[in-house]
Amino acid sequence: MSRRTLHITLPLAGILLAAALWALGTHALQVDMPIAAAFAPERSVLALWHLLTGGDIWRHVWVSLQRVGVGLALAIAIGVPLGVLVGTSRLFAQGSTPLFQFLRMISPLSWMPLAVMVLGVGDAPVYFLLAFAAVWPVLLNTAAGVAQLDPNWLLLARSLSATRRETILRVVLPGITAHILTGVRLAIGIIWIVLVPAEMLGVSAGLGYFILDTRDRLAYSELMAGILLIGFLGYLLDHLARTAHARWLHA
Repeated sequence: MSRRTLHITLPLAGILLAAALWALGTHALQVDMPIAAAFAPERSVLALWHLLTGGDIWRHVWVSLQRVGVGLALAIAIGVPLGVLVGTSRLFAQGSTPLFQFLRMISPLSWMPLAVMVLGVGDAPVYFLLAFAAVWPVLLNTAAGVAQLDPNWLLLARSLSATRRETILRVVLPGITAHILTGVRLAIGIIWIVLVPAEMLGVSAGLGYFILDTRDRLAYSELMAGILLIGFLGYLLDHLARTAHARWLHA
């Protein structure tokens, strides 16, 4: 088989195998749990089709993607400057790295009660949780990129009497863009995982709210369809991030 054929058939075979195991699993569970029939592949795919063609799911998707965009923008706006500062200032790195590593190891979801208490119910706590979850891969990859910069570039900038601001904007940032994009890709994956539970904080729209709503309505086929849609959208976002990273490397 040609490489192109394998590139198509192997992923398709993996999907078909997963679908077969899914069908067998739901069929086996139906013996002791009749409600498992609602999670069967054929019913879930049919429910997904109805949602995409006539349901209100697109509003939830749009709201969730907006929150992802805001959370990612906040993470980049905070993480890149801090990462550059960590990479360029040894004193700042020594003073801040233990704190950053400590905060990084705290689950973003553990901040949910405090976020609601301080920021109230609505989009604000969701933005905080998403930004808190996503800032660390951006920060750490930015700092790693600065550390791996060719020292000769910095020496050349100094020999040309470049200011610190000019050095960062014209030498450092262009030289670490690939690392920043890697951090952004990792951040997107983390944000997408945190998004659904974060959207269970009293908001009235979003994919997390949709999951809770289908559970409360006992619409289990729609619930499973929502899970499939979340997986597909997450895969698409990661694919876009990988494409942007690959194009930058080969530019």
